[in-house]
Amino acid sequence: MSIYKPVASSGKARAGVITTTHGEIQTPIFMPVGTRASVKCMDQDSLKEIGAEIILGNTYHLYLRPGHELIERVGGGLHGFMNWDRPILTDSGGFQVFSLSSLNKVTEEGVAFQSHIDGSRHMIGPEKSMEIQKALGSDIVMNFDECPALPATKERLRESMELTLRWAKRCRDYPLKEHQNLFGIIQGGLHKDLRTECMERLVEMNFDGYALGGLSVGEKNEEMVNFLNDFVHTMPSDKPRYLMGVGKPLDVLNGIRAGIDMFDCVLPTRNARNGQAFTRFGPINIKKEMFKEDKLPLCPDSDCPMSKKYSRAYLRHLFSVGEYLAGQVITYHNLWFFLDMTRRARQAIVEDRFDEFYEKFYKDFTSNKWK
Repeated sequence: MSIYKPVASSGKARAGVITTTHGEIQTPIFMPVGTRASVKCMDQDSLKEIGAEIILGNTYHLYLRPGHELIERVGGGLHGFMNWDRPILTDSGGFQVFSLSSLNKVTEEGVAFQSHIDGSRHMIGPEKSMEIQKALGSDIVMNFDECPALPATKERLRESMELTLRWAKRCRDYPLKEHQNLFGIIQGGLHKDLRTECMERLVEMNFDGYALGGLSVGEKNEEMVNFLNDFVHTMPSDKPRYLMGVGKPLDVLNGIRAGIDMFDCVLPTRNARNGQAFTRFGPINIKKEMFKEDKLPLCPDSDCPMSKKYSRAYLRHLFSVGEYLAGQVITYHNLWFFLDMTRRARQAIVEDRFDEFYEKFYKDFTSNKWK
């Protein structure tokens, strides 16, 4: 039985519900990233206040510190360890193994690598990734895939795809906990024939959901949007569709328009800590001189309670003197913005007026009012 139930559609955009043991997820949804069992600058109550229905944990980082065995011993898994009773998705660790570790070596068994923390040697392959994620007890588990360096030739992408498919089979054969759902990751770059073949072979293995990996990693934005419009609607309609690591507001909106259900990115939290706030009329860099005596709240027309509490002048002051509250306030605001955007997109889909919503959001956001 599928964990996904469709609710409505508007063009290719769709609204649905994903059901897990730890709760339902109203899609489309943006998922805050809690890399090390914590969404930076946010406590768990604040995450619930902004309406976060699911968050991410990072397999690679939690494996290295504090260790998946400790998390299982102390908390019975990630939910208990971090006191979060809503759904959790864990990534496979594949992307971090390739991007953060030095001297990694790919073999059929997995990837041997050095820790970016202390240089210690480790090996993560399909079975190890499943072992870690099983101990973490996440509701959605990602299969271990290869993330080739880009740009890459089509031949190199095919080799990577074939290895990912062999690893996917081994992940599929690994017994997880009863409540856990395993997603397959579709690779193949911008080549529709490779992506289609990869998807069809993953579907034969019968995963609980399907993700698109290897996008937003250097290709032109227009290329990604065109690919999504051409490909996403061919993905299984009865399973969740997840676009990994894509998080600029308009990229999320374009993904929803193409039929994607789930998104994640560190962008709203990382940019917040550098003074960038996302608003209806585009991003604000609160550190600019123009806000030094600005009495207005961060985003006057936002329903976010944090956005109305403090003036732009005060937030600019906090950044100028290095106070932590600055990052906390804008992180709260940015995550609210992303979650509110997907909530409003969902409502527009339910009311079959998504194109109208899209055009209005796009026009406002690109107005560059704060530049």
